[in-house]
Amino acid sequence: MVSPKSFFEALAENNIEFFAGVPDSLLKDFCGFVNDNVSEDKHIIAANEGNAVALAMGYYLASKKIGLVYLQNSGLGNTLNPLVSLADPEIYSVPILLLVGWRGEEGVPDEPQHKKQGKITLSMLEVMGVPYKILPDNDEEAKVAVQEAYKIMIENSAPYALVVKSGTFSNYEGSKKNISSDITISREDALKSVIELISRDAVVVGTTGKLSRELFELRVKNNDTHDRDFLTVGGMGHASSIALGIAIAKPTKKVYCFDGDGASIMHLGAYGTAGKVAPKNFIHIVFNNKVHDSVGGQPTAATVMDFGSIAKASNYKHVFCSKTEDDIKVNFKEIEKLEGPILMEILVTPGARKDLGRPTRTPLENKNDFMNFLNN
Repeated sequence: MVSPKSFFEALAENNIEFFAGVPDSLLKDFCGFVNDNVSEDKHIIAANEGNAVALAMGYYLASKKIGLVYLQNSGLGNTLNPLVSLADPEIYSVPILLLVGWRGEEGVPDEPQHKKQGKITLSMLEVMGVPYKILPDNDEEAKVAVQEAYKIMIENSAPYALVVKSGTFSNYEGSKKNISSDITISREDALKSVIELISRDAVVVGTTGKLSRELFELRVKNNDTHDRDFLTVGGMGHASSIALGIAIAKPTKKVYCFDGDGASIMHLGAYGTAGKVAPKNFIHIVFNNKVHDSVGGQPTAATVMDFGSIAKASNYKHVFCSKTEDDIKVNFKEIEKLEGPILMEILVTPGARKDLGRPTRTPLENKNDFMNFLNN
């Protein structure tokens, strides 16, 4: 296996000192090391992967130093535009090192949302004209791979990718920073309170990650059905737009989006779209623990953001913030009387149960059940 420290040192030896990206579970040990050992001005956890590419490009233009962009392969779609229309040798010709976690690699068991992306990861890089190498799984060969990547980037003045398989990096026990020490309610407890207050004919769209897993298990625990819930198991950041589309198509049905802070930030322009369309039946709930909970707990930009102010500026009609179960109950009494779009931010603690399972229904089964509920 590759030691995060050894890999970091190999990068430093090749003058790579700037890091930007969106955390990934396959890269969490390396990202944890970077988070603990790089100053905040040279390690940026970006809103999305395309932003990270642009950050690295800007850093190179100003410093002549190549930056590293880390991402899960699902984020390659977000990098497509800045890679081929900006950094490409035929445009501005900017070298950037991509570190890509390879979820859904063929032959390796993974969740359904990663299967297609896993199959096309290498071909996507080839189509984009980004040369790549699969990162070797030992320190010495990984060091050589970094040296080769740096040489190719300098010669071509163009991006290059190191693709990381599952289990490549060894474990790194980094520092655990308590970001929300004044918050006491867990996301799962907050979720439990919310679903108890929602009417049975309302629709729920859950964001990707652990929130949807908790929602599924809470329905099971309550001996309830899953047909009212659409679980957005992939496509981080798109749950609120899916919910908005449903709200437009079903104006007499209340539609709740259960969002996360990291996912919400990834495509923040969705707030403006919702505010412009302004459906009266749209309720947007952001469970904010200020970290990327599903991939290692790295901080999001929510540490310095105010979702309520963003929603107000985007023409949401009403905004609420809850920190306790009592707050949730009091605010819901008001929400029931009001027209949307409405935002309720719920501040929750990071982390989840260690025995948290995954949905036992396939995405297609979920979709079919959900559509039957919507149309019957």
